[in-house]
Amino acid sequence: MLTAKEVAYQVTKALDEKKGKDIRLLRIDEVSSLADYFLICTGTSSTHVKTLCDYAEYTLEQLGEPMLGREGHRGNSWELLDFGSIVVHVFTEEAREFYSLERLWADGENVDLKDIIPEGM
Repeated sequence: MLTAKEVAYQVTKALDEKKGKDIRLLRIDEVSSLADYFLICTGTSSTHVKTLCDYAEYTLEQLGEPMLGREGHRGNSWELLDFGSIVVHVFTEEAREFYSLERLWADGENVDLKDIIPEGM
């Protein structure tokens, strides 16, 4: 069984591999009992949002991490994947700006991703 941090890092890499934009990982275990991490990512279209979510789900299932739930919102402008220790949010750009989760969860710790996903990719 992977740790919450390992799960978060693996799904972060998966979203990066599929060209997810503006990937942010927030550690929220100190401020919420919902999860240990929120992973927030932007897709370039509703189709890209679905592709990113499908690949995140596939990647973690291959690692033995079952998904607890998946919610779609308004024609794939926002999808949420719940893996228990990590909740993955994939938005279109407009939906991400509207919901502004980074602002809502500003008390969470921004995880430095430079060791997880290469710069300039």
